[in-house]
Amino acid sequence: QVQLVESGGGLVQAGGSLRLSCAASGRTFSRYAMAWFRQAPGKEREFVAGISRSGGNTRYTDSVKGRFTISRDNAKNTVYLQVNSLQSEDTAVYYCAANWVGVSPTSANWVGVSPTYDYWGQGTQVTVSS
Repeated sequence: QVQLVESGGGLVQAGGSLRLSCAASGRTFSRYAMAWFRQAPGKEREFVAGISRSGGNTRYTDSVKGRFTISRDNAKNTVYLQVNSLQSEDTAVYYCAANWVGVSPTSANWVGVSPTYDYWGQGTQVTVSS
């Protein structure tokens, strides 16, 4: 069982930046691929960024490439999402998610983009004002 707690959301002007954090419980954080999803009102939850268990592989949805950066610190059981050059279209609830991949070498670079992750946080609101 993994518990995820997001923080760092808020109200920011267009062009501004935020750093979202997701703290995970447990002692096997490094055996999980991690990701950030977001959901805007009236829209489906969408993949934003993901990172493999070791941090060696990252994936981004096209709309955030060059603006968002995902990273992780396995010693601190934390994954981050640095969000820069925010636009009104980025307004959403941002969710942290964890998916068990174990320690197999074949899973080292796995990063899934579907919202089928094993564990989810409660979400943090990001609102961008224009």
